[in-house]
Amino acid sequence: MTIKIGDRIPEITLKRLGAAGMEEVNTAALFKGRKIVLFAVPGAFTPSCAQKHLPGYVRDAASIKAKGVDEIICLAVNDPFVMKHWGEIAGAEGKVTMLPDGNGELTRAFDLGMDGSGAGLGYRAKRFSMIVEDGVVTDLQVEEKASDVDLSSAESCAVRLG
Repeated sequence: MTIKIGDRIPEITLKRLGAAGMEEVNTAALFKGRKIVLFAVPGAFTPSCAQKHLPGYVRDAASIKAKGVDEIICLAVNDPFVMKHWGEIAGAEGKVTMLPDGNGELTRAFDLGMDGSGAGLGYRAKRFSMIVEDGVVTDLQVEEKASDVDLSSAESCAVRLG
């Protein structure tokens, strides 16, 4: 069943590439006691993701965080090496945390995946954004088409934050 407003973030352990190498990230610990904006993209370096979605959150990070947000996280079903490199190229450091869902475990737990095999992408996340407070989803916006960056955009998120 698809995650919805009022649901708690599932506890999953993901892997990301940190300064000291590969590290584990427990979602329950990551979201506990914090207000987080999480947005997901179908793939690093894909056109809408790299030209519209991530750049909007990088650009608007300070104003979004000024609304009481502790962290902005970009999630993609990509490996830790790709996500780290994409974040570096996009200037995301200190603004948006790049969180790889390499095996699609969190995306599957959200039931917000899509079949991108027609474009050679395999299993990917749908494009969405959510606001999570102390581990509970308080807002969720899922795009109709993977190429759309409207409901889940940084601008739309900022409006929903008030």
